[in-house]
Amino acid sequence: MTQDSFLPFSRPEISEEEIAEVVDTLRSGWVTTGPKAKQFEQDFSHYLTGNESDASIYSVAVNSATAGLHLALEALGIGPGDEVIIPTYTFTATAEVVRYMGATPVLVDIQPDTFNIDPIAIEAAITPSTRMIIPVHFAGLACDMGQILQLAEKYQLRVVEDAAHALPTTWAGKKVGTLGSDACVFSFYANKTMTTGEGGMLVTRHSRIAERAKVMRLHGISKDIFDRYQSNKPNWFYEVIAPGFKYNLTDIAAAIGIQQLKKIDQFHLARERLAQEYNQLLKDLPLRLPTDAPSGDLQARHLYPIRLLDQSAITRDRFIERMAEAGVGCSVHFIPLHLHPYWQSCCHVTPANFPIAQAAFEQEVSLPLFPSMQSEDVVRVVEALKRVLAQE
Repeated sequence: MTQDSFLPFSRPEISEEEIAEVVDTLRSGWVTTGPKAKQFEQDFSHYLTGNESDASIYSVAVNSATAGLHLALEALGIGPGDEVIIPTYTFTATAEVVRYMGATPVLVDIQPDTFNIDPIAIEAAITPSTRMIIPVHFAGLACDMGQILQLAEKYQLRVVEDAAHALPTTWAGKKVGTLGSDACVFSFYANKTMTTGEGGMLVTRHSRIAERAKVMRLHGISKDIFDRYQSNKPNWFYEVIAPGFKYNLTDIAAAIGIQQLKKIDQFHLARERLAQEYNQLLKDLPLRLPTDAPSGDLQARHLYPIRLLDQSAITRDRFIERMAEAGVGCSVHFIPLHLHPYWQSCCHVTPANFPIAQAAFEQEVSLPLFPSMQSEDVVRVVEALKRVLAQE
C-alpha cells in the first residue's frame, strides 16, 4: 500500500488564501502577536454575533484551547478547595486545567445517545464545594445547555464551555459561544473544523474576564505588546501585575485563522454532506450511528463516531486494525479520564463509576471525516467496513 492510497482519519484544508495571508504576514515584519491576531479576534466575534457593530462578545486569541480554558478558570477565580464538574468522556486538557488551579475535577457520566455530559449526573455531583461546570460539546453536538445553565443558576455555579469540537455548532438556534455561559473556548488544532495549526479562542460576554485573560496570556503584563511596539512615540513602559503565562497566538497562526474563518460555513456544509452520506450507507448495518442535532440546529460534525453493537463479533481494537489494513485510518474519541492512571488516583474513580462512558469507549470508532473527502471516499470507507464486519 502506498502512502497516497491510505485514507487518513483527518486532513487539514489549507488553500492558497491561507498561504498568501501567511506570506503577507512574513513580509510585514510582524510575526508574533500583532495586527493579524487583533483582526482574527474581531472577525471571530463578528462571526459569532453576525453583526460587526455588536460588541457583546469579546474574543481573546490564544495558542491552544487548553490555554484558553486555563485563562478562563484563572479569571473566574477557581482555586484550591474548589470542585469543578466535568464529563469523564473528554480529552485530558479539560481536567488538567482544573488541576493547574489547584482545584479538584469531579468526573461524571455521559448520556448514552449523545456522549455529552448528563445533567442528572451533574446535579447528583454538586456539593457545597462545587464552583463550576465544564460541559464538553462532544464531536460538535451541543450539550443540553438549557438544563446546564438552569443548574448553574440554581446552585450559583460558573459555566465554561469546552467547545473544542463545536464551531459552528448551534443550540436552540444560537451559536455556541453566545449561549450565556461565563466563557466558551474553541480549538484550532490541526484536525478541528478550522485550524491555525495550533491555537484557540476564549470567548466571553464579560469584559472583566476578557481583560484579565489578555493580561494573563502574556506574562501578566499590564500593556498589550502590540500597542507598546507599534506606537511611533516612546511607549516602552509596562508593569507586571500578576504572574502570567505565555499563551499568546502569533500573527502567523492568526493569518491562517483569518482565512479559515471565512470558509467555516463552507467547511461545515462539506462535513454535513459527508455525514449524511455515511448515515445513508450505514443505516442497515449492525452499528449505532451518531445522534443528529435537533431540527433547526447545526452539529459541527468534527467527528463521525460510530459504535459497534454489543453482539458484534469483532472487538473495537481489532476493527480499527483491520480497517488500517484495508487502507482506512480510524481513531477513538476518547479514552475516558477514568481509565488514565493519574485521574484514577487523583479523582479516586474506577470504570464501575461510569458504566455509560465505559461502554461507549469500548465500542466507539471515529471514521474519517474532513472537508476535502469525496463521496467516493465515503463509499470506500463503508465498503471496507462491510468487509471487516463480514470477515469476523
